[in-house]
Amino acid sequence: MSALKIGILGAGIGGLTAAIALHRAGHDVVVYEQSKQFLRVGADINLTPNAVRALDGLGIGEAVRHTAARPTHRISRSWDSGEETSRLEMGDTAEKKYGAPQLTIHRADLLAVLAEIFPAERVRFAKRAEAITQDGSGITLKFTDGSTDRVDVLIGGDGIHSAVRTAMFGAESPRFTGVVAFRAVIPAASVAAVPNLQAFTKWWGPNPESQIVTFPLNRGKDIFIFATTAQESWHLESWTTPGSVQELRDSYAEFHGDARALLDACDEVLKTALYERDPLPCWSKGNMTLLGDASHPMMPFMAQGAGMAIEDAVVLARCLAQVKTLDAIAAALQGYERLRLERTSKIQLGSRGNNWLRDGGNADWVYGYDAWAVPLDAGQEMKQEAGAV
Repeated sequence: MSALKIGILGAGIGGLTAAIALHRAGHDVVVYEQSKQFLRVGADINLTPNAVRALDGLGIGEAVRHTAARPTHRISRSWDSGEETSRLEMGDTAEKKYGAPQLTIHRADLLAVLAEIFPAERVRFAKRAEAITQDGSGITLKFTDGSTDRVDVLIGGDGIHSAVRTAMFGAESPRFTGVVAFRAVIPAASVAAVPNLQAFTKWWGPNPESQIVTFPLNRGKDIFIFATTAQESWHLESWTTPGSVQELRDSYAEFHGDARALLDACDEVLKTALYERDPLPCWSKGNMTLLGDASHPMMPFMAQGAGMAIEDAVVLARCLAQVKTLDAIAAALQGYERLRLERTSKIQLGSRGNNWLRDGGNADWVYGYDAWAVPLDAGQEMKQEAGAV
């Protein structure tokens, strides 16, 4: 066979990134998405240099930059005194050091760029998986609309409630963290007196569950606010549920005046509960594997959820790029797992601990990772150029 038929469940950031890379490698790629169309939902996201460099390797970096903002610094401030406890230069400095800048963008804008690149006819909407079975010659998917399809490889990019994960390892529920998140977007002009608006700023609260993160959006015209706090009474996971602006302000009433000024400018807010899982011991089974939140859902405190999904997608595509026979698939997926498991588990646990860069430290091990250049095995030095997949 000259190409594999690869099915990807979930048209999110990781799923579409993998789809583009695998399609360019010559494989027959189909993406199954349970929604009826691409929707403008979800959070604004922070793409650190490791993620941006991976997207640059796909040739879509300029399109992503078109609507994104480019934070000048990554700043930590104390919740009560406002004291800066760390400041890391980003912008041009990060681009020189890591080969790419930090970009902040709405998830829907990034998805729109990815969807524009991947052939639209290869995305099957309104496809919710009802049953997934694997045998010696491939995988059969049965959908709730009664249709079926068969693929050589199945990739679960279908999020924290992954049907592919369930098919491989059995039913399991993610764990509620006891933390809720508020999200809001305000015009930068409405808080012009607050310093460092064009930086990624993290206000560290009095406990690990409490923080406020702000960063610019839409080329700096808007400011995104993401705030978390402990709250055992709220369990709703939806990213589209309205919250109370007054509750938001009351939850951080003791924070520094600069932080309160940002919250005072909010006229609407969304609220969601945060869930996570422990790191998995393995991600693959036969010809099925996972990426992104399906394999390593994590707390947002290191801002690496989207970045890890993008890295996963690139490394997975590289591992499958030269696979042309069915009997070589499982080994390629095991190789992908070996390359990614330790890094993503470390970031999962670091995100849970919520102490990274609070008082400074080295960001190189996160930001300096190059998904296009990491050797595919311990004895092989990769010679592929970025984007060669």
